[in-house]
Amino acid sequence: FVYSRVRGLSPSKQIHENGDNTLIFEARFESGNLQKVVKVNEFEYQLTLRTDLYTSKYTQWYYFQVSNTQAGMPYRFTIVNFTKPNSLYKRGMRPLLYSEADAKKHNVGWRRTGNEIKYYRNSAGQGGRQYFSLTWTFQFPHNRDTCYFAHCYPYTYSNLQDYLVSISKDPVKSKFCKIHVLCHSLARNIVYVLTITNPHEGDTEAKRKAVILTARVHPGETNSSWIMKGFLDYILGNSGNAQVLRDNFVFKVIPMLNPDGVIVGNHRCSLAGQDLNRKYKSNLKEFYPSIWYTRNMIKRVMEERDIILYCDFHGHNRKKNVFVYGCERKQQAKAPTWHPRVFPLLLSKICPDKFSFPDCRFRVQKSKEGTGRVVMWKMGISNSYTLEASVCGSKLGQRRSTHFNTRDLESVGHHFCDALLDYCVP
Repeated sequence: FVYSRVRGLSPSKQIHENGDNTLIFEARFESGNLQKVVKVNEFEYQLTLRTDLYTSKYTQWYYFQVSNTQAGMPYRFTIVNFTKPNSLYKRGMRPLLYSEADAKKHNVGWRRTGNEIKYYRNSAGQGGRQYFSLTWTFQFPHNRDTCYFAHCYPYTYSNLQDYLVSISKDPVKSKFCKIHVLCHSLARNIVYVLTITNPHEGDTEAKRKAVILTARVHPGETNSSWIMKGFLDYILGNSGNAQVLRDNFVFKVIPMLNPDGVIVGNHRCSLAGQDLNRKYKSNLKEFYPSIWYTRNMIKRVMEERDIILYCDFHGHNRKKNVFVYGCERKQQAKAPTWHPRVFPLLLSKICPDKFSFPDCRFRVQKSKEGTGRVVMWKMGISNSYTLEASVCGSKLGQRRSTHFNTRDLESVGHHFCDALLDYCVP
């Protein structure tokens, strides 16, 4: 696992004899997470998740395959080793299901599934840690189908690489989007950095301010990659607004800070067994290369130009809506355009059914001092944010009590660009 790479060999399919209707489970694929399954009775299974590698906790992300299915039968799955007392599964969130047969025949992708969903404290635990169970009932849509279940819409390292290859092969986009290697991870996977700005004449480029965006420091927060994809689709597009943004700014984008964690199916940590979003003050380059190189890259950019905004995209497992965490001093500077509440307020006006300004917070807590948001703010970036998107959905306007789908998440990336335009461009 230390050298876990993408596109490895898939495990061979298990063959069951005719008449054996036992489900076949598999998670030995990119971003997969499932450790053990116990068959309780004919249609009931008890599942245990693998903790983040080299840790004894962080069971939240799941992604696994099920085959040998029977259509229309009442199955029950129970995952028995969650560690968080609270969950959006208590507030209407449903697991995700993907059917290969439906994808092939009807072009249907991931969809929500599950009835009788309960999240509750169970009688198990380990090392003084209490465990919680998630249970749900459902029916498979087809016989002998291969299906997948996931906590949130998967977005793998291979998905990112395919996306970047399509940019590099595009004769137009490749002129204003340069893809570079920021560094290599512990498992020698490439951490990419994109530089996006229109070609310039004379010294106009030197006057452009910078915008820094990062995502997937926490591997299980896959919704952040869908927001990042929405942002990139917009900024690399040929609309007039995208042109204006590229004329006015230099964008530095790191779409996946923790590829190792993404590949092995971790929820929160890197292969060092650490939460990288608490390591921005660390000088341990060998242990946290992507964080060390990100911070140094930002320092270099600051020597060349003003950075108008830094934002790290995340997913939130206990709250609904999209919102930001920012930073402000008790005595905030008088200049209103640099006030850290202005940009999220604009975003809430542009995206009223998903983005909630009342959910935003601007405190700098001691426990968060190693995060990218706080470290970049202390380095001098006034508009320094963590953008949080619920893994469930919205409780606002027409979207109240609905789940976010991938199009919704991509639209948040589009609206981020619109807010940037309103905020910065006369």
